[in-house]
Amino acid sequence: MIGQTINDNCNAAAEEEEAAAEAVPQKGENSAIQECNFWLDTPILPYETELTTSIPLEPESTILPHEPESTIPPEIEPNTNSSTPACTQPSVDKELIVYSRRKRPQEEIEDRTLPEQNHESDPSPSPDIPGNTSQTDISVNDDLDIPIALRKGVRSCTHHPISNFVSYDGLSSEYRAFATNLSNIEIPRGIHEALEKSEWRVTIQEEMNALKKNGTWELSNLPEGKRPVGCKWIFTIKYNPDGSVSRYKARLVVKGFTQTYGIDYQETFAPVAKLNTVRVLLSLAANLDWPLHQLDVKNAFLNGDLEEEVYMEIPPGFETGSNVNKVCKLRKSLYGLKQSPRAWFDRFTKAIKKHGYSQGQADHTLFTKFSPTGQVAILIVYVDDIIVTGDYTEEMGYLKEVLAKEFEIKDLGSLKYFLGMEVARSKKGIVVSQRKYILDLLKETGMLGCKPADTPMESSYKISFKEDSPLVDTGRYQRLVGKLIYLSHTRPDIGFPVSVISQFMNKPNEEHLEAVYRILRYLKMNPGKGIFFRKGTSKEVEIYSDADWAGSVTDRRSTTGYCTYVWGNLVTWRSKKQSVVARSSAEAEYRALAQSICEGLWLKRLLDELRISTRETMKLFCDNLAAIIIAKNPIHHDRTKHVEIDRHFIKEKVEAGILSLIYTPTHLQVADVLTKALPRIKFEELTSKLGMIDIYYPA
Repeated sequence: MIGQTINDNCNAAAEEEEAAAEAVPQKGENSAIQECNFWLDTPILPYETELTTSIPLEPESTILPHEPESTIPPEIEPNTNSSTPACTQPSVDKELIVYSRRKRPQEEIEDRTLPEQNHESDPSPSPDIPGNTSQTDISVNDDLDIPIALRKGVRSCTHHPISNFVSYDGLSSEYRAFATNLSNIEIPRGIHEALEKSEWRVTIQEEMNALKKNGTWELSNLPEGKRPVGCKWIFTIKYNPDGSVSRYKARLVVKGFTQTYGIDYQETFAPVAKLNTVRVLLSLAANLDWPLHQLDVKNAFLNGDLEEEVYMEIPPGFETGSNVNKVCKLRKSLYGLKQSPRAWFDRFTKAIKKHGYSQGQADHTLFTKFSPTGQVAILIVYVDDIIVTGDYTEEMGYLKEVLAKEFEIKDLGSLKYFLGMEVARSKKGIVVSQRKYILDLLKETGMLGCKPADTPMESSYKISFKEDSPLVDTGRYQRLVGKLIYLSHTRPDIGFPVSVISQFMNKPNEEHLEAVYRILRYLKMNPGKGIFFRKGTSKEVEIYSDADWAGSVTDRRSTTGYCTYVWGNLVTWRSKKQSVVARSSAEAEYRALAQSICEGLWLKRLLDELRISTRETMKLFCDNLAAIIIAKNPIHHDRTKHVEIDRHFIKEKVEAGILSLIYTPTHLQVADVLTKALPRIKFEELTSKLGMIDIYYPA
């Protein structure tokens, strides 16, 4: 009976549909068929479908002309007044398989209101048939017409805000003010941007007044056969110890690359302070409680006397109608001139020596003066930035007065910010980091919100040069690598990867640029990480030396890595590919020993000039027994005769008692992090032994 009722209803529905199609021609002859085909042709995703029960049908059926067999469930009586198409039954031999879209919970709630709407359009209820389901189960869902990307929503990347990796909660109130003020001020990149702000307009005018007062140049016509050099403005900010702005600084810089050798300049060499020396002084200051003061020489290069005849263009922003066709004939040295550093340093050296200071030989920018009782005042200069330290406090105060008479000096108080390095001090020691430098670099490269990486380089990945790989912008790559090289002065944990990427400066490709981005992602993890100079009891010089034999897949050369400790603190390190191919691991380790010994000898010489007492014998740790045996014994055979110079050099230092070779297991070899890329666990273990901490990391 149920089957007969369904047949009668389907036949009646089919006849009414044919009549409706003839009465309304604009809808199309096969309107019902088209709507039926909508169900048949609609693609159904696997995770959106469910299989209903298969029901055998009775044999009687009526098929509409040109209409395929329908898959509408037979237990539902078609509603002739609704838009749902009427379909008939297939043959008795076939089973009906129905696919319907699985509803989400929200859709089920919305569909509960549909039966009421359907009853309004058709007041006659459907027959009470066992197994009957709601009309809404087969109603067409308009959401299926919407593209799946919009229907399901657009995926978004995981957010990695920088606040998850930088926190100021662990800082003192004074240093927190300094760090936050340091991050809030942006420096203009050009003269037009600077002229839009009043504070920069004032400092630009002050710089021009200082140049005029100093008699740096005079306006003149350009002689025939002469070519003027260009110039540009450079801007920076000086800070007080409490983090407030000391002054806005503008410098007019000559484009020295436009000078011609032999015409515009002759000698150019001038020393600058070694950052290795600065770290040695920080280690001594932390152990001996020495104060650290910072001075700044205003318009330092203007104090040098210029011997050559040099002409310069009118400074940008000051080209007026009266001087458009004029040039500046320089009388004094100016920033950017190739000979300016030499002229300034010669003037500074003469001024400081006449007050009893001795110039160092281990570092020519280091000047010392000792009292009769053995106290010392130390001065080190990096262009126009000066650090003063020591325990000779009376002389240190007198030194500031002397320099103020010779030059225009600004006393910046305690050392806080030196050459882009942030210095934080407490009773436990000194921390040096480049937090702001890293954050600025991440912002410049658009990676401030990137996903951080645990290590700067994948341990199983070897970078090489492939001829068929597409090249990238060489200038951009070189700028990024140059900034990472400077950053490695406080981040020995990136020493090896930076050494690797710097080998492809000539023709960088996408693989090399991706390695650079990997380092930036690692820096995002801990931008405030730096070197910790702690107060300890050790008075020794220790060296760790290691080598990665044939580690380069390009030319199979080995990589030397060493790091040195003075009084328990890391002061120098290096990661460098060896200049020749080593035939054995012992040979590679032996060459690394020779280079690390040279670094140790320089440290001993520097400490002797400062009259700092250390043990006579330096400790040199190596994890290769063959290299140690060769150094301690008169071995000479085919595997060592081509490294004869290094063998005699090391043997001489060992016999003189300058150093002692000590074996250390590989898992305790700190320099291993400077020779190869390591897995995360071992990498973190060795970097912690380097004495690196992050005072900004969230608790």
